[in-house]
Amino acid sequence: MDVKSLRPGVAPREVWSWAAFDFANSGYTTVVLTAVYNAYFVAVVAGDAPWATLAWTVIVAASNLLSMIAMPAVAAHADMHASKKRWLFWMTFLAVAATALLATTGPGTILWAGLLIILSNFAYNVGESVNSAFLPELAREDSIGKVSGWGWAFGYCGGLTTLGGSLLLVTQADKLGLGTDGAVAGAMLITAVVFAVSAAPIFLWLKERATPRPDAKHAGIAESLRGAWTTLKSLPQFPDFGILTTCGFLYQCGVAVVITLSAVYAAAVMGFTTEDTILMVFLVNITAAAGAFGFGYAQDRLG
Repeated sequence: MDVKSLRPGVAPREVWSWAAFDFANSGYTTVVLTAVYNAYFVAVVAGDAPWATLAWTVIVAASNLLSMIAMPAVAAHADMHASKKRWLFWMTFLAVAATALLATTGPGTILWAGLLIILSNFAYNVGESVNSAFLPELAREDSIGKVSGWGWAFGYCGGLTTLGGSLLLVTQADKLGLGTDGAVAGAMLITAVVFAVSAAPIFLWLKERATPRPDAKHAGIAESLRGAWTTLKSLPQFPDFGILTTCGFLYQCGVAVVITLSAVYAAAVMGFTTEDTILMVFLVNITAAAGAFGFGYAQDRLG
């Protein structure tokens, strides 16, 4: 790590602990949303019903909608109270707990599984947003892309680690007498454990450099909501930001479809087994890690 890319007073271990959070939560998106649980929900939890894929997409869409509504207020509250780490802790706790509880789902548990996906994905989205807000405090302005690339690349390595553990469990499931249900339950527990352990460094070593606003002591959620609404109303004054958010919204919509339905499509149309799908996503994560690392440098160079 090039310490010249960091702001004065930022220790390298702070950046590593910040990147470790990406390592932690990437396993969730990789195993739960992309490679394993989405296909399991459609085929087993929903019994491969004609509406099973629709049910999965509605559940994920609902969690993303809740995230979109909540994140401006969460961000306003975190800025006012200098409480990014506190929000990050509770979102991590919720995501880990809900992911672990996915191990209790099975055939017919549609409402329970749907609730856990909504909670875990909501917590993931909010936590990822709060974690990203630390980046300007860590990296120099001309090194934002580079440091961000380190975090994303390390994050994909986390996805590979969790996916590798899940692949090992799935391939040995019959020998262990687990069956499909047991293998998927084990994969959920592996994902939750990796998430919890890998996220720990950010709470130990990353400093909260922001300071609370003078009026923060008397400000609650309502004040945060008013602050978020005031900010949203001022957005027309910044047309470039409006273009950026619109492009980001459309991009994320496309990415979300690919992430949440790739394994479902691979299993239903292409006849992929769980092992096949995991290997496919494994290869995609390798190329994604290389791309994130390389293009982070390119971003700083190109501006």
